[in-house]
Amino acid sequence: MNCPCGSRAAFSHCCQPYHLKVKAAPTAEALMRSRYSAFVVADAAYLYDTTHSSKRKGHSKSAYISNAKNTKWLKLEIVFSDFDVVEFKAYYLNKKFQTEVLHEKSNFRLEDGKWYYVDGEFYEQG
Repeated sequence: MNCPCGSRAAFSHCCQPYHLKVKAAPTAEALMRSRYSAFVVADAAYLYDTTHSSKRKGHSKSAYISNAKNTKWLKLEIVFSDFDVVEFKAYYLNKKFQTEVLHEKSNFRLEDGKWYYVDGEFYEQG
């Protein structure tokens, strides 16, 4: 299966090793792509584990799994990527089966050699 992150590589050679903790995402963009893939495959543990500890209080594994299972993700588009910031568009189907876009500029933190999602700024669709 091709990786959901859009890399065109096989999932088993792209994001899955991060999900399985065989290796750590080397960049903020790699972590962002792997988190998108985790939403697609409903890997709540990975989403929780890669959220910075200072931000986990508002997120639970059950909330992640509910969100992941109730959303049909279509594709990921990276708009901009820098050292610790990634702007992306994630396309998904809403309940009326219409395509919508989640457009976010996400902030990441490198801590003890591992990247973590901290927070993000959402852009209005328009």
